[in-house]
Amino acid sequence: MRTGEEVQDRRERQEPGGIVCVGNFIVDRIHTLSYWPEQGSLAHILHQDMGVGGGAANVVTDLASLGFPGRLSVAGTLGDDRDGDYVRDRHAALGIDVEGLRTLPGHATAHTHVMNVPGQSRTFFYHGGSNDLLTDSAIDPAAYAASGHRIFYLGYLMLLPALDRKDEHGSSGAARLLKAARDAGLTTCVDFVSSEDPAFADQVAVALPHCDYVIVNETEAGRATGIAVRDKAGTLLMSSVETAGQKLLDGGVAKGVVIHAPELCIWFTPADAPVRTPAYPVDPASIVSPVGAGDAFCAAVLYGLHEGWSIETISAVAHRAAVHCLGGATATDGIPDMSILLAEIGDRVPTAG
Repeated sequence: MRTGEEVQDRRERQEPGGIVCVGNFIVDRIHTLSYWPEQGSLAHILHQDMGVGGGAANVVTDLASLGFPGRLSVAGTLGDDRDGDYVRDRHAALGIDVEGLRTLPGHATAHTHVMNVPGQSRTFFYHGGSNDLLTDSAIDPAAYAASGHRIFYLGYLMLLPALDRKDEHGSSGAARLLKAARDAGLTTCVDFVSSEDPAFADQVAVALPHCDYVIVNETEAGRATGIAVRDKAGTLLMSSVETAGQKLLDGGVAKGVVIHAPELCIWFTPADAPVRTPAYPVDPASIVSPVGAGDAFCAAVLYGLHEGWSIETISAVAHRAAVHCLGGATATDGIPDMSILLAEIGDRVPTAG
């Protein structure tokens, strides 16, 4: 997280351009457990943390922590409660424009209880609240384009039911919203959630033709395309990941599909061969929480896209951002300034792509 002085400095030195992050805004209550209990058993909560989570919230907070030089804005729906105030205040304190956050009287702000066992995966108990009521009519992409924003990020598909649902015309709120953003001249970037909804591939498919970039992990890429990307032993199936990436491109994604996994990321573009970038090895003992690592990766990708960096530079700093996130207790508190990530990859002067 950045200090108050750093936030004020960013406001005063703000450069042209900007990114608006739309979608999930969630209050995360993260419980670190002694172990995962069997049903009916007891486990000790060793530590508790509270933070703001969800695709849009995590990505925009990470961009602020990275020292993104342009304008940052958010749009979505909150409940009329303390959690909603907490989300709004946390973003405003980082110098993020929160005018696009609408309050829905009589509804609760989305919240999640995250159960984290160190060295293991985490489990989420989620209440959708106000997030479930976000519709495309609540967002005006043209207003963000008019104020100089360049990138429109939407996250997460498959965790915004009012946007995800297909209508009688075979479209969806997400498809309409992304189309409106592109028509306004914004570059559209989308992330999915790791849902097991059987409608995953069908609902995502209607939004793909309105996406410039899709940035997802290997599980989400597999579920969006119906392709198994790991074998029963958990080994990543490289040929299957490449098939999934190409299938997403064939589904209408215009400029690029970025699939990230603990082993590597693969960047697919319509005209060129996929670019593979190995991940950095991480000592499991150094992982405080895996919550938000994918969002940190995504934030670094958006930063690099906005600044016109090469695929190689963007992929490398995105991996480093994810590594730093693993060392934080919440989804966002481990993210350093972008200058640190660039120094770590030995590329202080990014090249344009």
